[in-house]
Amino acid sequence: MIYSVDVRIEAPVRDTEVTDRVADAVENVFPDAEPVHEDGTLVSETHSLDAFSDVLHEQEILDTARRVFLQNRTDEGFAFALKKQAALEGVVNFAVGEPDELGEIDVEVRVREPDVESFIDYVAPETDEGQPVDPVREYGDRFDPEDEAY
Repeated sequence: MIYSVDVRIEAPVRDTEVTDRVADAVENVFPDAEPVHEDGTLVSETHSLDAFSDVLHEQEILDTARRVFLQNRTDEGFAFALKKQAALEGVVNFAVGEPDELGEIDVEVRVREPDVESFIDYVAPETDEGQPVDPVREYGDRFDPEDEAY
């Protein structure tokens, strides 16, 4: 699938936190992102959620991710928040309910091509008993921007 998305990732860095550890949390879940420190917040941009989708497949949380994405969908895209501590371990844990006192990793996805629902199907396909139904992409087929053929 050819798609065009802009992903903005923001994570607050509290006075009690080490900036590099917050950056590691972001990069563990979004390896294509390179956080930049701006006024107490790490800000990153990327144009792919393939690696993130692979984590969703590995953790077998496609249904949860899909539900979160669809609940937070707009005409232009969708947004979600992740717990920083889990991300530091490379684990996706969606932040719901009361905000964490250290803040969360906030992610905003703007979808230009295709439509929002088709992109959600790409990142977190529908499942039947935990297995993707008619997946648009195969798990692990992401491209590596470090690869010379890229």
